[in-house]
Amino acid sequence: MTPPRETPPAAVGVVLAAGMGTRVGADGNKAYLPLAGRSMVSWSVEAVARSANVTRTILVFRRGERDLAARTLAAEVPQLRVELVEGGDTRHGSEENVLRHLAPDIESGAVDVVLVHDAARPLASAAMMDTAVTTARTRGGAIPVLPAADVVETDVDGRLSPPDGTLVRVQTPQAFRARPLLDAYLAAADGSFEGTDTASCVQNYTDLEVHVFPGAATNLKVTFAPDVRLAERLLQDRISRSGTR
Repeated sequence: MTPPRETPPAAVGVVLAAGMGTRVGADGNKAYLPLAGRSMVSWSVEAVARSANVTRTILVFRRGERDLAARTLAAEVPQLRVELVEGGDTRHGSEENVLRHLAPDIESGAVDVVLVHDAARPLASAAMMDTAVTTARTRGGAIPVLPAADVVETDVDGRLSPPDGTLVRVQTPQAFRARPLLDAYLAAADGSFEGTDTASCVQNYTDLEVHVFPGAATNLKVTFAPDVRLAERLLQDRISRSGTR
């Protein structure tokens, strides 16, 4: 009798869409702004779900918006299977909620990597998701970065100089081994820590090594009104090149 085949551990891709859109000028949640014929959130969810290394996809929705999230996904990416988890009052709270949702599978070993991506980065590629997951699986943690070439340093006399080359801008997707990531958020729940991103909590509460890999200039975060227009143009260009939406 052939023994049953073991199911390999899974990587879970999480899209955070529980924020507001005040700086971008949106009346409500900016994740649902239309971009190139679809909502921003559906572009981001699809990028995560299309990764060959992501087995499960979760959308973290803002409290009171479950029906909106479900309707949007059903209308725009009906071919994708996406779980829904309610977010918290902050980014950190939303991450904690989804990790508590995944805790039984993380503790059993069924999930070995968790990837976290911002809904406000609709131009990230599936290849970037793949790199994040494979790097996290082998090295512990992975974040995409770009050189911060448009900043300067000042000395005590107020003189300006270029940075030393070590300053970078951090993007998402960010991916980490699941068990230390869960442990970090459980530890943070006992205090008043509010991380600016996933990596900050990991670095505060674990010894996990977080490795960087090249980000992409096109992987912009839609924060202000001009970002909406730029993201729309870039997505339209992508559609024109590929011939698909």
